[in-house]
Amino acid sequence: MATVTSWRGNTEVVTARRTESHDVPDIVTLFSPVTEDLFGRIDVTYLLGLSNLALTLCNEKNEVLAHAAFLDYPNWNITDQAEWEPFLHENYTNNKCTPLNTLFVHLFVAKEEYAAGCSQEIVRRAFILLPELQFILLFIPSEERLGFSHSELAMGNVFERMTPVPGSRMERRFTLLACPRHRCHPQLYVRQARMEDYDDLMLIWTPQSETLKETYGEYLLVDLIEREGEENQAAVCEVDGTAVGFMSLCSHVNISLFQECFDLGPFHGLCKPHPGDILKVPRKPSVQGDKDESDQTSPKAEPVCSQDLEHVPGADAAVQKDGAVALSQTEVPVGDISNTGSEGSAAPLLETEEGDLHPVYRGDPNVFCIRLFFINEKYETRSLDFLQYAFSVFPDRDLCVILVPHHVPEFPLLQSFVRAVPSCTSRLGRELYVFHRAGLLTSFNVRKATTSDLQGVKILVETLSLSEKIWNDSKIFTEARRDPDGMPVQAFVAEVLDQIVGVSVTRDEMDIEYIRSHYNIEEFIHFNHHQQEEHGHLCHFVLNPVFHHYTKYFLKEILRLGHKSSLYYPIYPEYVEAQFQRPRAHSLTSALHYMAPVRPRRQIVYPLRELGASAPSEQVSKDQLKYSLNHTNRKLVLESKVCINSRIVVVGASDVGISFLETLVFWPRLKFNNLTLISIHGLPGKDPESSKYRRFLINSHCFNDDDYAQMSLCSWVNVVVGKMTSINRSAKYVVVSKEKKVPYDYLVLCTGQSYQALAPTGADSTEVTSQWPQRYTEKVPSNHFTLNNSQDCSEAARWLQENLVSSRGNVIVYGNTIDIYTTVEALLSLGIDGSCIHLVRAPLGSAGPCLGDAALERVVGEALAQAGVAVYPDSVLAEWGQDEHGHIAWAAFKPLESAAAEPLRLPCSAFFSFAYRTLDYETFKAISDACLVFDGRLVIDAKFHTNDASIRAAGPLTKFSRRYFRDDVTHSNFNSKEIGFELAASMLSLFDPSPQPSSEPPEGSDRLIPVYRRCKVQGGVLPGGYNYLHVSKPGIPMALDVEHDPCDHGMEIVTGEAAAGNYFRMHLSRYRMVDSITCFAKEPFPVSNYLCLYGQHERLLNDLCYRWRAGQLSDLYSYFREPWSMAIYHDRFIDLQKELRQTLMSEQVAGQRPEHKAGPKPAFREPVLRYLRQHRAQLPMYGPTDLYTLPAAAGSQGPRPGRAGHSGSSGSPAAAQGPSQERILPTRFLH
Repeated sequence: MATVTSWRGNTEVVTARRTESHDVPDIVTLFSPVTEDLFGRIDVTYLLGLSNLALTLCNEKNEVLAHAAFLDYPNWNITDQAEWEPFLHENYTNNKCTPLNTLFVHLFVAKEEYAAGCSQEIVRRAFILLPELQFILLFIPSEERLGFSHSELAMGNVFERMTPVPGSRMERRFTLLACPRHRCHPQLYVRQARMEDYDDLMLIWTPQSETLKETYGEYLLVDLIEREGEENQAAVCEVDGTAVGFMSLCSHVNISLFQECFDLGPFHGLCKPHPGDILKVPRKPSVQGDKDESDQTSPKAEPVCSQDLEHVPGADAAVQKDGAVALSQTEVPVGDISNTGSEGSAAPLLETEEGDLHPVYRGDPNVFCIRLFFINEKYETRSLDFLQYAFSVFPDRDLCVILVPHHVPEFPLLQSFVRAVPSCTSRLGRELYVFHRAGLLTSFNVRKATTSDLQGVKILVETLSLSEKIWNDSKIFTEARRDPDGMPVQAFVAEVLDQIVGVSVTRDEMDIEYIRSHYNIEEFIHFNHHQQEEHGHLCHFVLNPVFHHYTKYFLKEILRLGHKSSLYYPIYPEYVEAQFQRPRAHSLTSALHYMAPVRPRRQIVYPLRELGASAPSEQVSKDQLKYSLNHTNRKLVLESKVCINSRIVVVGASDVGISFLETLVFWPRLKFNNLTLISIHGLPGKDPESSKYRRFLINSHCFNDDDYAQMSLCSWVNVVVGKMTSINRSAKYVVVSKEKKVPYDYLVLCTGQSYQALAPTGADSTEVTSQWPQRYTEKVPSNHFTLNNSQDCSEAARWLQENLVSSRGNVIVYGNTIDIYTTVEALLSLGIDGSCIHLVRAPLGSAGPCLGDAALERVVGEALAQAGVAVYPDSVLAEWGQDEHGHIAWAAFKPLESAAAEPLRLPCSAFFSFAYRTLDYETFKAISDACLVFDGRLVIDAKFHTNDASIRAAGPLTKFSRRYFRDDVTHSNFNSKEIGFELAASMLSLFDPSPQPSSEPPEGSDRLIPVYRRCKVQGGVLPGGYNYLHVSKPGIPMALDVEHDPCDHGMEIVTGEAAAGNYFRMHLSRYRMVDSITCFAKEPFPVSNYLCLYGQHERLLNDLCYRWRAGQLSDLYSYFREPWSMAIYHDRFIDLQKELRQTLMSEQVAGQRPEHKAGPKPAFREPVLRYLRQHRAQLPMYGPTDLYTLPAAAGSQGPRPGRAGHSGSSGSPAAAQGPSQERILPTRFLH
């Protein structure tokens, strides 16, 4: 906060923040007649999208007092944006401006009476936010052109006039004003600490003492100052003779401990090079299995020495230092870590007790550490000023390190350091940050590559797996500027002291319409303001880790020199990396830390045959290899995310766990560096070949292979393959597979429930149901299968193909859930004869009916009989016998119909059990031994807390505490994806520093179970080849005849017949809202489309009830393929509904009575037309909206003509609206 004073003497307390799009109307009101004279005609919305930095000053009432926009090239289009540096040197004297240290003001507006104070404060804040910034420049027309003196401007007290070269052509046209850093926020003077500084430092120390003690341990400030010597140094920074910051340095560093706990290869193990170093060691396979490494760097590491920058390679830190894809780290199990260690060379151990191999460094230490650091918050962005002095007192050390606890937020000093990638089993409890002496060099320059740079590029990338590809692409640019396909290519190099330290290769992004329609990119940019050629595709990016903190400036220069406004970087799934050909051969980029992952958009499944010429263009509807998209632009490149180092460990790759991780990864303001997933089979979706075997199990339709590919969780999440076997709550670590210790700050349990091997009750038991079911405690026979995930299904299918398909052995499928039907169908599809399959139903217990619809059960039964599958009534597994190989040879079942009936004995070659689903025993034992409250399931409250504040849980694993008096309601009754999202949202408040819109919860709400609204989904292929889908409201499952009780005043619409394979049932609640959908068809249907129908009002569905009563509906499948329905399937349709509902509510609040006129009112028509116009590419089947003129958005001067991405500029011509299309009117969107 700061105070500004008006020329009238009034004062305002102001706060500076980054400008948001909702500020545009307020900014426009600050325009004055002089604004256009000084800056030209400005479209604020357009300018915000291109600004590297845009700041707004607000008073305590949140009123906008001032705004400034800064870009990295001159205003007034004085020269080409890529050529302004030589232009300044040519036209102005004493010019020290470089692209690294300079920004230009393109707009400044303020409330007139506060303009002088606001200009000074807003420039000061710019220098505070960007430590490398040294100059802010502003071109304004000369006094002759303006007609008044520059001294009359409010900015005169901030800027000074730069002297042009005599005879410069700029002298008469424009005046260049400059504001150097020292006028607003100067660099700090750093010197050796003295005892005289003690009193000044205690004023800073005392308020921060608890935090500092927690961060650095117990230190006495006076001891640190007094004990200065060869190994220990202390420094202070001062302002006007007063000490405002302190740093304690020590050259005694426990290097061997750091080498055990962190990947320090890029920094040569913190040691000086030595001839006896062993750097190349065999690399163990990744925990993810046979992961192709073609897009990753090699494990080689080279010395990093400032004395010889020519020998500084990119090393594999150019990939893994931001935690991008470092899965191999999870293979390093570390036990108890000793705090003892010598200051000399690293311990010469090549192999640990667990057999993991590490490089050996025999050189002298090359590092010193920051033992204690604190500074006045007012000057914390100048923390980097300490390092010049720090390296001067240790001239023989090239590296500086600092250890901070995981929970400490990343303060400004750390933003210039490189975070060392920890072993995810490291129990050191701290994050290690490294800074190299060469990082202090400010001669970092980016330019287009030339032929003479090729040798330097080759040296830089020689240790990378894709080094040849990167070098060849750089060569293509220097020789032809285009690749063999004719695509324009650009290559840029970063150099320091005339040596190449970075290289990047980009090309034009030609798939921009596909990106726009398949990814939520418009969260970051306005397409109307970007031309087609301004979108760039990042192919390669390599930067020496020494200069990692310059990554954002490298990206900024790529955009400026390449005349781009946006960059896109795809990450393709692991299973296709080895197949990459141009243009998919991308090197994994260290710039990922500075890019934003882009959420994929839900796609409409278009009925192309029905749409005909009204179908969307191929660019929108084409089906291509899915990938995860990362993005940056001019606005984002200097906007750092808040890095969260807290160790969040998720146990279980269930739908809940994946949804939780997805929410954290895509959260816009935060970057989580320590996300870890513990899972038996790693991340799902890594083997799409096994997806055909997933039909063994019913599908929840939460995620599919495309979703996993578009999330690319492996880029952000460490994976430990194994099973949680114990939890140590006091030491806060999880034991995986009884050997690996994975530490955590927050533990999230999402294991769910799984099918377990069922113990036979015994042949002589007379009351079998009293002890049924029980877990089988002995070794499970190899031909006994319990399927819980795609990996289990794939392994079972392979076993069957190898051992059973060619023979005629019997397969027993035993259970009481719908999975028994999907498994039988999968067995039949594998070629197993139906007569060899025996379906034995287990007692239902509390599981509820399989299908819940008698008509469907009957048709499925007929299909089983037709296939020759024998079906047996409810029976309990009594016993089984094993052959000499330990396989189940036969199984006996006790029918429940008659207690006197003889047991049913069946020969058995394979046994599938779906009768007993509960918590895995080892998970239960880990939970129980940790003394977490367990009451049949893990007990949680409404906010997912267990009885341990650091442990949260969600999903079918859990139940609500008995104090809620709802034992019948668990997370099993709700949508798993929604549960995962809410779990993440409940934790984000712990990390997100930005204020969240909140309201006081109603009194007693903590005693209520939260309300979840998303639908529950089951889908799969049933016997007879019937495609099945059931969508229901969340809650306790019931049979459909109970669920659709007429007393609910609902309505049921059914078309087709189950036996005919065209059955479609839709149930409407008493409020005419869709609350249940059941599809049963021979032909595949668009599930994602039908899920959009849930929760919609029937009038929105083209007056569904009216048409049903009028006898106009005979087939709901064809009805929901009609063109009118496409808008409902669009992912932005919900935004239109919200806007229209808000309009309706505002009119009701205003007291207006609804008018009953034919057709919609203008207030409702305009949002609909705007919606159709904005999404013309995806919805070309609607009539043209160009006949209507809609008002421009506030603060904008309308769309810029000729810009790519303009609504309606792409897509097929729309077909004429038919009668059914006319029903999509604004009034239909209000319900």
